[in-house]
Amino acid sequence: MFSDREAPLYEIKANLFKGLAHPARIRILEILTDSPGQSCPVSELLEGTGLEASHLSQHLATLRRHRVVTSVRTANSVTYSLAHPSIAELLAIAR
Repeated sequence: MFSDREAPLYEIKANLFKGLAHPARIRILEILTDSPGQSCPVSELLEGTGLEASHLSQHLATLRRHRVVTSVRTANSVTYSLAHPSIAELLAIAR
């Protein structure tokens, strides 16, 4: 298995698209894109997606695993943001 720095570009691209391959994950990214500073707490993602907490957690884990989003824990809250600004551009192009 390759590390991220050794992975071929086609593999990196495939992992990005695997991360995007569900409507709920696209909705999460749209919410993050529209949020100030392109980040928001889990509570806003729950409200914006209408998903159950367990389902949202699974989708966020997939997005983190594929390095589409990053998370920061502060006290009792977790805030998510896009891993790279070009993800917002990709979503705009897809429209």
